[in-house]
Amino acid sequence: MELERGIGYKVKRIVVHAGGRLSLQRHRHRSEHWLVVSGRATVVRGERQAWLDPGDSIDLPTGTLHRLANEDRTDMTLIEVQFGDYLEEDDIERLEDDYGRR
Repeated sequence: MELERGIGYKVKRIVVHAGGRLSLQRHRHRSEHWLVVSGRATVVRGERQAWLDPGDSIDLPTGTLHRLANEDRTDMTLIEVQFGDYLEEDDIERLEDDYGRR
């Protein structure tokens, strides 16, 4: 859910349901900053994996391969801040997707 948008940035609230995950992806025109609000996030960032608890955050520079997953039994919520000159959804390059999106 988009919360706010301005010149060069967009703020979204993202909920990943228990056991869910987003696509393995990267962006050509934007970087992202994720802040976990509730639950526990499993994050793939490049070749590394990290676990984030409420209050933890991570930066995802432009072009970084990344994936967000929730391996817990409760929903996970985070705030995503996107920065860049182009912030539309067609900037997503999906390499793997559980829902068949490209």
